[in-house]
Amino acid sequence: MAAESSREHAADAAHSVGRGSSADRHAEGTAQAESFQPSRGIVQVDFDDENKPSRKSSFVAEVTQQDVLAPVYGGFFSPALAPMRRRYLIILSRATLLIMALMWICLPIYWGALANSAKLTGNLEAWFIDRDGGRVGRGLAQAAQQYTAPGPQLTWQFMDGGDVGNDEAIINLVLQEQLWVAIVVQPNASTALSAARTNGDKTYDPRSAIKVYYSQARNEIATGNYIVPLTTQMLQVTTSAYATSTAQRVFAQIDSNGEPNSTALQMIANAPQTISPAISWTMVNLRPYTAPAAQAATLVGNIFLCIFSFMITMANSTARAIVSPHMAFMPYLGLRLAVPFIVYLPLSMSYALVNLAFRLPLGTKFGLGGGFMLSWVYIYLGMAALGLSIEAMITILTPRFTPFFLFLLILYNVSPVVLPDELQSPIYAYGSGFPIWNLSQALRTIMFDTNSHLGRNVAVIIAWILMSCGTISVFTWYMRRREQRRLYAYASQREKGTDDKLQKRAKGKDKTVE
Repeated sequence: MAAESSREHAADAAHSVGRGSSADRHAEGTAQAESFQPSRGIVQVDFDDENKPSRKSSFVAEVTQQDVLAPVYGGFFSPALAPMRRRYLIILSRATLLIMALMWICLPIYWGALANSAKLTGNLEAWFIDRDGGRVGRGLAQAAQQYTAPGPQLTWQFMDGGDVGNDEAIINLVLQEQLWVAIVVQPNASTALSAARTNGDKTYDPRSAIKVYYSQARNEIATGNYIVPLTTQMLQVTTSAYATSTAQRVFAQIDSNGEPNSTALQMIANAPQTISPAISWTMVNLRPYTAPAAQAATLVGNIFLCIFSFMITMANSTARAIVSPHMAFMPYLGLRLAVPFIVYLPLSMSYALVNLAFRLPLGTKFGLGGGFMLSWVYIYLGMAALGLSIEAMITILTPRFTPFFLFLLILYNVSPVVLPDELQSPIYAYGSGFPIWNLSQALRTIMFDTNSHLGRNVAVIIAWILMSCGTISVFTWYMRRREQRRLYAYASQREKGTDDKLQKRAKGKDKTVE
């Protein structure tokens, strides 16, 4: 009878795993002792002899008389603390080694994203277009081709003005992110300069000779560190060289007969800008990065978004352990999937309202109302993509090791976002398939009207959400299955132990009768 009772209790315990037992404690490491008290299947699993008057749960530590001793106080190196000191040092040493390994796994990715940017500036598409065809255009093109300077440089492609269309076509190429920068020598620049010099035109503006088109909002770091400084440096050298040579030629003509041409000198005196600087340029920023605080939303803020997702995942893990032992698998899986989507709504709205409070230019492309709501949708989806991936991994890694995954998630998501692909090694092209890269690009489009990839961005983010939902389902089933097998194995061992005890008792009774 005792053996049959043991089988029933153990089988009941194993069956309770399918309804939601201690698998979640092993999977998440956050179970609380009181959550198991009402669970009939768990409580009746007992390591003690069933004939003893006191029956304790196998999940409750038995307190013996040896455990109730007066506490021992002493220094850290006290002999009495030797076992505890050993455990302490083992835990600390393991954590140190794991963190060191994590450093070498993650930090080189971020360091590498920045390390070679100065060497890769030649990958930034830069065009020099001569629409003048006269002395100014030819002189500048020749000077630009011969230009060299130490340090990073742009690799200029010299294009024929008739092949690339008018300035509107060039502007569209820059906005569509086909070009990073375009220098355009304007039509009739030579004629305008010569006429102004001859007539002493005081209204002549040297900056009308050249226009430079670029889009700062495409990537403010690349444009601020490389595009604008390198272009400006090259133009300063080439225009100065042209101004010097043309001034020498003009004054040589004025004094060609040994007597200065007073009329020509008077014209130059009326319009000295025709000699120095003679020609200059106008920087045309097609998409200004007008809100420095936007960098918080497009880069650093995504790290915070990931951390907020981690915090709510940990809180959900602790709260879920209270009810998980008493739920069937399918309702429990539904709870795991539904609750994150619900709690991300107020969290993402709160995050989006911070952007609104600091007056980020959310109305640039879709109007303020539409831009805010669209940014909230993308932030919500981004938070779901990041948070659900953490939610999936906590099932396998448990809360003790989930922070290691969080660090991996942040570093591998953020590293490709810092600089454009052209300034990074080809390996960082993986970023286009990660949530933060696509979220950052979508927010840039909403705030600064950059080239739109909103459809592709939302597709990648939703794909991450679906993948995480699938992994949550698989991991949850696997951990429940594994715990169920453990309890069935325990039931077999307990049944065998009970049969051995009964056999020993039967032998003892036979000896007594004899």
